[in-house]
Amino acid sequence: MSHALFSSFADFATDLQQHHAKLIAAEPKLRVRERANRLGVSEAALVAADCGVTSHELSGTPQELFRQLGTLGEVMALSRNDWCVHERHGRYEDIHADGPVGMVLGPDIDLRMFFSQWRFAYAVTESGRDSIQFFDAEGIAVHKVYRTDMTDLAAWQTLVAAFARPAKTLPHFEVINAADESPRASDPAALRAAWLALDDTHAFFPMLRKFKVSRLGALHAAGPDLAQRVAIDATQALLQRASETGLSIMCFVGNRGMVQIHTGPVHKLVETGPWFNVLDPRFNLHLLTSAIDSTWVVNKPTRDGWVTSLEVYNATGDLIVQFFGERKPGKPELPAWRELLVNLCQEPLAA
Repeated sequence: MSHALFSSFADFATDLQQHHAKLIAAEPKLRVRERANRLGVSEAALVAADCGVTSHELSGTPQELFRQLGTLGEVMALSRNDWCVHERHGRYEDIHADGPVGMVLGPDIDLRMFFSQWRFAYAVTESGRDSIQFFDAEGIAVHKVYRTDMTDLAAWQTLVAAFARPAKTLPHFEVINAADESPRASDPAALRAAWLALDDTHAFFPMLRKFKVSRLGALHAAGPDLAQRVAIDATQALLQRASETGLSIMCFVGNRGMVQIHTGPVHKLVETGPWFNVLDPRFNLHLLTSAIDSTWVVNKPTRDGWVTSLEVYNATGDLIVQFFGERKPGKPELPAWRELLVNLCQEPLAA
């Protein structure tokens, strides 16, 4: 469905609401991303047109909105991609949102924002639940902030009122070009040398851009001492072991506009069909295990010693989720974390 066919917001919303109503009547249990896919539109289009929700378009830049999130008190922050959902309760604290790249560095909510990808924001109410939702230029959800019983309701209402547009505008979505990268390294030896010369994990992405290679392509080229493929169910094994031992981990889930991080232990693990879940009071993770095509243990040199991660990819090479042991700059990796990943490397691939 092309939004360019409509000359006004009212025509766009009415047409989409009619198609949405027919879909919901036939398949009432579909989630919003599934509904958007079935209708050939973006999630942001459904939100803007009030399909199953009531929404208010928000004005201002995403940076301006983000700088006010600290006034809300405790909320639930949600970031996801198509295969993994990351939910964290807490406050937006130590907010840095001035330029194209931002950070939230609170003890509970820990985010890295890439604002150049962000285009739309709406205050949304669905089944009595309030949220502020951010979308990229294609209308794909980048980040959502949910009001909870612990949120300052007056502050929430003040923020929404301050940014709400008097009337909605017709959203125009555009395709975001894929990164200029190859699934294969053109010079594996040079890539490996650059990898071994790293002294900070944050230098890894610039290295990929320099060699114009995808993340998974780099893993394939680096050599098994730097990137070793492990069993497809290694994530479940890792979380199970962390739950049993109380080991504090870091869990990164991202999309092209956001990376959301949990640091701490995990406790309650539940498998529901193809979904493997962490269901703790302040942290939830929902991982679609049927989407996992390969899992890797990855080693990077830093000034503080080697840093080891578990990285999970789908069949098209998209990064689904990453895990590290809890660490801070200036401190070496936890020995218990390294031991856990060494053990994963010793399990047979066919597991």
